[in-house]
Amino acid sequence: MYRLCFKRLLDLLISGIAILLLTPVWLILSLLIVLDDPGSVFFRQRRVGRGKRLFTILKFRTMKAKAPHDTPTHLLKDPDRYITRVGRFLRKTSLDELPQLFNIFIGQMSLVGPRPALWNQYDLIAERDRYGANELRPGLTGLAQINGRDELPIPEKARLDGEYVSRLGFLTDLRCLGGTVSAVFRHKGVVEGGTGAPETGEQETAACRDRQEQI
Repeated sequence: MYRLCFKRLLDLLISGIAILLLTPVWLILSLLIVLDDPGSVFFRQRRVGRGKRLFTILKFRTMKAKAPHDTPTHLLKDPDRYITRVGRFLRKTSLDELPQLFNIFIGQMSLVGPRPALWNQYDLIAERDRYGANELRPGLTGLAQINGRDELPIPEKARLDGEYVSRLGFLTDLRCLGGTVSAVFRHKGVVEGGTGAPETGEQETAACRDRQEQI
């Protein structure tokens, strides 16, 4: 019953209230982003949603407007020079993720679920198929985010997503939300540009900032 009805109801209620209450924060962050580097406030990326359907995820822009739009961060020469001062703060505090509340409100995402993979993150998508994790709405946070985040290898991240599928319920979601607040404050498990590595140790950093498209 929770999965079929109450989970979506809570997503709609909480995201709607948060969007309204955070209006002053939206305005302040938007102003800081534009003052630091004139251009769009947001950027968007193609991500894999429920049933492996693509959707556009929203984030606050953290890189300079002149940064190459279709080049992943790890392929840029000296990528740090493209990250704005405000953008560095937004990434460190995860505030760049706030616009995803709109994705949640319209039903493309959930507050808790597997983090949405990029369209070309084929290894993670395939691993999630084994656990049925691609059949859930992707989340703002999830079990993987409170158990290592970017540091996790892809098979382990997919396993945790599968564990979430089997344990999906109100208490699990509550645990994930509480653990996320703690992880964000401690900056635990954050690796710049990281999205998990396969067991060979090669970092799949292409997934984090790949395919930037200015709105």
